[in-house]
Amino acid sequence: MAKSKKHASAIDLGSANRPARPDRFVTQTEPLNMMKNPVMFVVEVGSVITTVLLLRNLWVPGSPWNFDLQITLWLWFTVLFANFAEAMAEGRGKAQADALRRPSPRPWRIG
Repeated sequence: MAKSKKHASAIDLGSANRPARPDRFVTQTEPLNMMKNPVMFVVEVGSVITTVLLLRNLWVPGSPWNFDLQITLWLWFTVLFANFAEAMAEGRGKAQADALRRPSPRPWRIG
């Protein structure tokens, strides 16, 4: 049985597959950090407003709350997923930069 060879890559992204740091994920949802991205800030403000409206509709008997619940969940999912994706991209970029700083295991040969 032949052994498979593992080819060395110039950029090692093995450490980029680590999960995003939870503290970074949570701190990105703070409004001061969200103001840097105006679109996501508006989505976060909208999700807070719809959450307040949902809670108000839950307390008032006979008022419709199904649609409010759906919109609120979608907006919060958008905020959390966008922050998670940004944290993953930042982690991957840092891992790639660290890999480029490390010396190559063997010199490259031309020709």
